[in-house]
Amino acid sequence: MAQDGLPDQQFDRTGARGIPGEYLVVKELVVSEFPLADALWKDYHETTGDPAKDRIFGAFFQGDLVSLARCRRHDGGFEVDGIWTPPPHRNKGYSRMAVGALIEACHNDDLYMYAVSHLTGFYARFGFLPIPEKDLPDPVRERYTWAAGNLEGAEVLPMVRRAGIGAIFVRPLTQ
Repeated sequence: MAQDGLPDQQFDRTGARGIPGEYLVVKELVVSEFPLADALWKDYHETTGDPAKDRIFGAFFQGDLVSLARCRRHDGGFEVDGIWTPPPHRNKGYSRMAVGALIEACHNDDLYMYAVSHLTGFYARFGFLPIPEKDLPDPVRERYTWAAGNLEGAEVLPMVRRAGIGAIFVRPLTQ
């Protein structure tokens, strides 16, 4: 059961790959599971979760955490970051599912992010749009002060997903 009282999303993938007992669960992590996220993030800038500020969403395959997405509460806004899937688990849709769960749970708030430039199309499928850096809440913008206004050189782009813009997973995948 997720923290919002709704059941976790569980997908039986037996039919998809024909392997009996293969399963995927996508859910919001409870506080006792935050150490699992911290361990997976070890190779991703040593990111850690803070139960006082964070909502963390994960995809578990065969019981193992394989992908993460975080929504962090700041004064003045919510930041989406910590989206990470280790290389052995990539290209299987796990990040899409973790980010989708985050969006479903946090869609009533404006969500801000610094997207890595080559992933802006991925985030656009969830309704994120590019914005000027000055439109980010101060605490989110302050995380990238080291770029000194050269976000292009840092290969990141500020983006926002406005509260309540509707369903996700409705945009077709484009090449």
